[in-house]
Amino acid sequence: MTAASSARPTPPRISFEFFPPQSIEATFRLARTVDALTPLKPGFVSVTYGAGGTTRTLTHDAVATLHKIYGLNVAAHLTCVNATKEETLAIADSYYEAGVREIVALRGDPPKGAGQFTAHKDGFSSSVELVEALAETGKFKLHVGAYPDPHPESGDTDADVAYLKRKIQAGANTAITQFFFEADTYFRFRDKCAAAGITKPIIPGILPIENWNGVKKFAARCGTPVPDSLDAAFNTAIAADRERAYSIENCTKMCEALIAGGVEDLHFYTLNKPHLTSAVLENLGITA
Repeated sequence: MTAASSARPTPPRISFEFFPPQSIEATFRLARTVDALTPLKPGFVSVTYGAGGTTRTLTHDAVATLHKIYGLNVAAHLTCVNATKEETLAIADSYYEAGVREIVALRGDPPKGAGQFTAHKDGFSSSVELVEALAETGKFKLHVGAYPDPHPESGDTDADVAYLKRKIQAGANTAITQFFFEADTYFRFRDKCAAAGITKPIIPGILPIENWNGVKKFAARCGTPVPDSLDAAFNTAIAADRERAYSIENCTKMCEALIAGGVEDLHFYTLNKPHLTSAVLENLGITA
């Protein structure tokens, strides 16, 4: 084996997702998470926006703090829910004034109990409209969502690819995927996007699994299929009190497969808990 062929692949660029704290305890947890992960030099960090826009003010505060105090490049989430177009663009302007130059533009989830998304009568009706308006400002790099497994409201993956193409054509610079459980799921989606003429980067969203049973429930709500083999492996690990160790091992292997398949960026859904993400990145050779 030659030196070139045995060399470790170039580590990927990384980014992290956080959510804004809603209590004193959660504030300290976010601070500990940011303290632990900032030394790994993420290209950007994103901050989520609660269902129905419920954390709008908290998101803005967290965005400003992460940018000003930690010096992080923050991509703030922005949705179409429960706001007029004028209000939504005013929020974008407030992000810009806080130093933010990247936005994750999403339609957004409806408020709890609403059942389905209903556009505000004076608001943006879709993520495509939101991306178009933000792109016209010329102020931001725009990320959008992508779905390797079919979105619960779409017919199939082909429909999701077609809609992603509309968002790219509207002005999006990159897409970040919903989490998935197998590298091949991402590769099949990437290939479909390439065949559809999508050339912008599609960043895999990685979810290190803290609680398998909780993740299965969340996956069911998202329409993300759970492989039987993975379910069996986690159940075996849980019975042997090895859930955390297996989670790190499984996530590491999936990331290694993605990197071997040409992926250059990984976006980690941290859930404001740094330990699993840090352990996976250390296995990939990414350390402070």
